[in-house]
Amino acid sequence: MALPDSVTTCLSQPVHYAICKLGFEKTDTYDINNVLSQNGEVCWQALTEHVCYLESDQSVDYIKSIRSLGPVCESVNLYFKSLTKEQFVFQYASWFHWTNCIEVFLEVFDVLQYTQATEVALGLMKLTSCLERALGDVYLLKGNDCPFLLRDLLASEQLADVFGQAVMNVLRVFIGSPHGLNLRNVLWHGFASPQEIPAKYCAMLLFLTAGLGQLLQTYLLQTTGVLVHRPYVNFISLEELDAFPGKINLNNEILSTAEELVKLSSFVLKIMLPFWITALTAFKQSRYADSVILLLPQLEVGLRLLFTTSNKCPNRLLTAESSALYTTFDEMLAKHLDNEEVNQLPVILEEPAMASDFLWDFLNHQEGPRVRDRLSHGEINLETFPREVANQIVGFAITLLCRFSDEDMFSLEEHMVIKTLMNCASCYRSRFHPISRLKKQVLECMKSIHLWAELPTVPEEQVQKIKGLEGNTEADTLILMISEVISQLQHYMPQNCCSSDDPINSVLTERLLVELCDTRICTLYSPRPVLEVVVVLRRISAQCHQVSQQVMAGAGLRYTQWVNKTLRSRQRHNYRRMLNSIKFLSPVLRLILLLTTLELVSVHSVCKKNPFDYQQYLKFLKSVLQYTENLVTYTSPEKNKWDETMELTKKTLIKLRKINDRKLMLMHLAT
Repeated sequence: MALPDSVTTCLSQPVHYAICKLGFEKTDTYDINNVLSQNGEVCWQALTEHVCYLESDQSVDYIKSIRSLGPVCESVNLYFKSLTKEQFVFQYASWFHWTNCIEVFLEVFDVLQYTQATEVALGLMKLTSCLERALGDVYLLKGNDCPFLLRDLLASEQLADVFGQAVMNVLRVFIGSPHGLNLRNVLWHGFASPQEIPAKYCAMLLFLTAGLGQLLQTYLLQTTGVLVHRPYVNFISLEELDAFPGKINLNNEILSTAEELVKLSSFVLKIMLPFWITALTAFKQSRYADSVILLLPQLEVGLRLLFTTSNKCPNRLLTAESSALYTTFDEMLAKHLDNEEVNQLPVILEEPAMASDFLWDFLNHQEGPRVRDRLSHGEINLETFPREVANQIVGFAITLLCRFSDEDMFSLEEHMVIKTLMNCASCYRSRFHPISRLKKQVLECMKSIHLWAELPTVPEEQVQKIKGLEGNTEADTLILMISEVISQLQHYMPQNCCSSDDPINSVLTERLLVELCDTRICTLYSPRPVLEVVVVLRRISAQCHQVSQQVMAGAGLRYTQWVNKTLRSRQRHNYRRMLNSIKFLSPVLRLILLLTTLELVSVHSVCKKNPFDYQQYLKFLKSVLQYTENLVTYTSPEKNKWDETMELTKKTLIKLRKINDRKLMLMHLAT
């Protein structure tokens, strides 16, 4: 490990020069009245004149533009310092309404009055996040599918049409272009320390945001358009995010211990220490969004320090220039480096699955909370950011501080909360990897099928009175076939889970599926064949769940109609067919869920042992998927094709009975 004290900056020389020096080279005083009209509006024409262009292709000359705009930024900063809060609100508050988060911009004004470096950096991160979201709303006035990257958003024709290309070029000098100051990225990716971000750039972006509001108001009046704000994203199923349970009380005592750990841990760069202290203070003050916004870049820079040290590439600790890539979470969590060598970071972490699974879950997996993406792109309401999410990020950060602390670990673990946090971290398993989501889907579907037992049914003697449907034995035949398939699967299941007297109800149980889903499957670095198989298995599970819901809805409706005597003759016959189908549909759906789970448990071990022809295997799986999709169609209220359901199920069960001989299922390869 390199000593964190020896690192004085994470900005490469060209980036450090651009941010910390270039805008200070011109020392002449700039008259604020050149860019500010008498009624307080931004004079965009005067501002755009400070943007310089290359003679070769008329693209922005960012070096000259930053140098030229430096004195303007200083003048704006001094101007804001001269205003009282009441004056600022009176003159500018209305111009921030278009952002839909006016309080953030008023808060940034407060921060600028005191110029506390860490708070300025935090304010700038929040400002750029909210500004990006607002610009995305404006983009949707003209186009569809708002670009995900700020760089692409600012370079779009849609925003140039609304604000003018010259205005967008001013903005790109400060954010969104890797050739400019790129303030958003260097902060959100943890490259800039607090003292490296000049307050005048934060003031300038506040000023520009108000100016954009003025331009937008004019545009909307001319076009009679209406700006619609996209709704914020809400974190759902917060209990799934409970890696560090709520019962673990991150109180002031444990946070004070964490503050001491920050000073001792080799995970923390000394130049970044103020960010850590401010983040923990924010958590104490119930400012949960602020705490997480500050911590996420520090987790990235701490892991980058480990990554660059363990892989012997210290130069990657620094910001990259526009011609190269940043070393970000995606690369640090990858299995291999760009040169195909094995990434050594997991070895350093010792519990690679724990740390990587947590980071992938909270930051990257598409079905996870994607906390950093949603915060940095302005998708989250900062005022209502949940403590539950902040609790997880802070708890995880404390475990990394402990893991890389010079303090005696024994004395740390004497602290009960620290010990509990470390235990929770070591037991963490991915919740949002596709494999984990499949397990959840299977169990939820099984719970749904179990509810069939509670469906109201017409007494059998009344059903038997329907003419033409006496002595229907097809369902019994199918149930016998299901039992035969179960017998073939015994070799792949836990011992003593099958009763010869009642194989269906002794095997196709929720308890067995829970036991199988508890099987540890490594989700880190899942091979492509595994992920492709899981995609199909998830679709199968989803179709089964839809069938279950349709059957419950249909059976409930028909029972009510039966009781109320509103069923016509043909509908009564169809209801009887439905009841017959329910007898075999429940066990057949449970059988498919069992097969899905057994295949899931097998697929990873097969891929680790040896390559296999998974395309042939996918063909088999897709035939099962086709069956479940047809079931969805046949059992829908529009179709109610119960005879066809029976015939289709019979053909599928015959195919499944032959699988043992053909050895297409992965369970054969895994044993």
